[in-house]
Parts: sequence; structure tokens; C-alpha cells
Amino acid sequence: MADQEKNIRVGIVGAGAIACGVAVVLETNGHKPTLWSPSGKRASKGISLIAQGAINGTFKPQTATSAKELAEDSDVILFALPVNGHKKTMDAISPYIDQCQQVIISSHASFSALYLAQKLAKRNVEIPIIAWNTTAVTARQPDIDSVNITSLRDKIEIVTIPHHLSEQGLSLCKLLFDSEFEKKDALIEIILSNLNPEVHMGMALCNITRMEQGEDWCQRKNVTPTVGRLIEALDTERLAIAEAYGYKINSILEKYKASSNTQNSLSSINQSLHTNRAIMGPKTIESRYVLEDVPYGLLVMVKLGTLAGVPTPIHEAGITLFSALYGHDFTSENTLLTTLDIDKLTSDKIIFSG
Repeated sequence: MADQEKNIRVGIVGAGAIACGVAVVLETNGHKPTLWSPSGKRASKGISLIAQGAINGTFKPQTATSAKELAEDSDVILFALPVNGHKKTMDAISPYIDQCQQVIISSHASFSALYLAQKLAKRNVEIPIIAWNTTAVTARQPDIDSVNITSLRDKIEIVTIPHHLSEQGLSLCKLLFDSEFEKKDALIEIILSNLNPEVHMGMALCNITRMEQGEDWCQRKNVTPTVGRLIEALDTERLAIAEAYGYKINSILEKYKASSNTQNSLSSINQSLHTNRAIMGPKTIESRYVLEDVPYGLLVMVKLGTLAGVPTPIHEAGITLFSALYGHDFTSENTLLTTLDIDKLTSDKIIFSG
């Protein structure tokens, strides 16, 4: 990477495990990350962050104390926080984003890129907004000053809106990260290729008492044949929705193909992966596997299915069961869908390529 391609100032919205992992990757690649914690947990101007796992060392990202400060000191804004925080943080930072900047949403869900594009359009600001189908890293955070980077993504699917800025968006991603980036044409492809809601529904629903009682349990080991069949049934509905909108996307078994030589079932793949590396499941019901993935993942699939005339009974059942288990209505908790009024969006906005 040439010197002029280094030292890009990247303002990271978020300060959790993924945000810290991204900061470590960016600093390793010669860039200048700054973390902003919307909750205010990181108030100092700089920190020492100890990384272990896929990357090891001590890193010193800067910190910002406000959305305004982060935007004004950054060339790129990267959202790296749960989707249920997207609307609030986009509302906070969008007034300060200018025509010279670019935005990455890692990872994208629930049409948050469309929401941000509409907010910026009101100020006549048109910039590349790059939506990723996943994150650059997987990571856990033992404490506020350390991060365990469990893996680096080999491949990330992206869409840039507006579409005519796609090459600019792709070039930026390649400058910042070492992953392979695959361009997609429409925002709905990124939403449909996110496997987390279906996988996490199966894992969380079938291990909810382990989560509630704070037990130590392995995610992959507990994708037993029955859990695997549930996730595969959810995946069948996802694929049917994609087909209704005119897209051919990979099944979950195809997605996992690169990770294991065992291809008989999702359960057998997970058992094989567990043998190589155990990943522990959530030890609390206050987990993004439910609080984020049900309203911002499963519900989106139901809405897309309804608009396309595709039945989604298993997704709907999951939302109903989680609402009963948690004692509140997850169908009313997606602030992005409410604001965008997805039920009234036309098919061109649903597909949305910018």
C-alpha cells in the first residue's frame, strides 16, 4: 500500500468488541481509527487496547466524545454497533457528515443505509454509503481495555448507494481492509445474504434456558440435528423470498461449504467446526441474538415476504415465541422500519440500488 493510501482517518461509531476489533485492523494497516461510544463509556482522548487472537499487540486508537467531534475529525465514518443502535446514532451524526466523506455500515441490516441516504439527501449531500453483509472481524471483549479477535473475514459482500459511486466504495474498502470484497447490485441482496437472524434464532430459541441461567455452552456443538433442521427450514423461507425478488443467493449450506468438508447437513457441519474451534454461546438473555436479530432480522424477512407474497410461517413463529418468552412485542421494536414505513415502500425502493 502506497504511503498516500495510508493514514486514512476512520471514525468508528461504536466501542464494543467489533468496533475495537476493526480499530485494531485499521491501525495494523496504517490508518488512524477513532472510536466513539454513544453510551459515553469511553470518554478519554486515547486508550491502550490490548489485542489477542488473530492479531496480537497493543494499539492506541483515539476516542471522540461526541458525534460532531467524530465526524469533523474523520475521512470515513464506519458504523460498527448493533443495528438497534443505527437509527439513534445516524440521527446524531448525519448533520455533520459532508460531501467529502464516505460511510461504511458494518454490518448492514433493516435498510439502515436507505434511512441514512434519505437523511443526507435532505441536506443535498450525496456520498458513497457502503453496506456490508457482515463484519470485518469476529471478536469478544473480556474487558473495556482488551479485545479477543477470533477471526478475520476472508470475504465480504458489499453494495454502495448510490449505484454510480460503486467503484469509489469498492476502492475504499480495499484500501482499508485486507478482505476480498464482492460487489452486489442492490441493497436487498445484502439484507438477504445476512445469515445471523436465522442461525441465531435456532441457537437462542433452543438454548434459551442455558442463556437465562448463565451456563457455559458451545454454540456449534448444540446445533444438533433438530436445531440444524430448524435453521435449514428458516433458510428455505429466506431463499424463497430472494427468488421472489429475482435474486439467486447461496443457501446456508453453500455458505458454510468453505468451512467444512462435511456437507450432509447443517448439524454435521457445525459438529465438524466445533471440533476445530469451540465458540461459546451467550450467557444472558439480554443478547443481540434476540434483542437485535428478532426485530431487525426476522421481522424484516417477514415484511419482505409479505410484500412479495411469500409465506414465512417459521420466521413468524419465531417472533411470536420470542415475544412470549420476553414478555413484550418484538414486532413494534424496529425503529428503522417504522420510520421508513416499509409496508408502503414500492418494489423499486425495496430492491433499491440507488
